[in-house]
Amino acid sequence: MDGVVRMGRIPGSKHKKMWIREGDIVIINPWEIQDSKADITWKYTRPQVEWLERKGYIKY
Repeated sequence: MDGVVRMGRIPGSKHKKMWIREGDIVIINPWEIQDSKADITWKYTRPQVEWLERKGYIKY
């Protein structure tokens, strides 16, 4: 949402279970040292994104 393009990393045991595609909605934690990199904390599924849109939490 801040307009910065970042390289994301899926940490720990999640990296084999989570696949990220272009256009997916994710929650990230930017690195304090390098603003151009971040850890991916959570990926929303399509039904979750639709629910967030209906409730007005996001505008996609």
